[in-house]
Amino acid sequence: MTAKQIAEKRYVVKLSDEERERLNMLVRAGKHPARQLTKARILLKADASESGEGWRDCDIAAALDTSVDTVARTRQQLVEEGFDAVLVRKHSPASARPRIFDGAAEAKLIALACSKPPKGRKRWTLQLLEEQVVELKIVDRASDNTIGRTLKKTFSGRIFGSNGSSHRMPTPRS
Repeated sequence: MTAKQIAEKRYVVKLSDEERERLNMLVRAGKHPARQLTKARILLKADASESGEGWRDCDIAAALDTSVDTVARTRQQLVEEGFDAVLVRKHSPASARPRIFDGAAEAKLIALACSKPPKGRKRWTLQLLEEQVVELKIVDRASDNTIGRTLKKTFSGRIFGSNGSSHRMPTPRS
């Protein structure tokens, strides 16, 4: 074997006429997410069927300004998971962290933040709120950062005059 011998492709892309036409329409329309368009272009360039171009991964990567790994993963995904799996982005509900404060716990936190602070304190701090929500068993654990984000999201806190309620809109003069 020589050093320049070309390795046989493990994942060969062979598109049907229908799949190729679908990808061409997708690319021509151009009104789809960039990731989806890139994958469609990769598949069109990598198509090794009679009607396809059959480009090498490095040439596809250079032409589409992407990485060789992206091209290889797209080939692999087509062979292993099918045509539709390449174009549709997978969303795993397990990928996002579960929220610490649900609606009821959030309401209790807001009520606590709007209440009078403990004796000897002028106002609530995020650390005090953190200790208090755990002590009152509103949540099992929470960081002061999480509490700050939750209060900021709901426009509640000592700097907001309305503490979460909607602002009054001036009535127009007649």
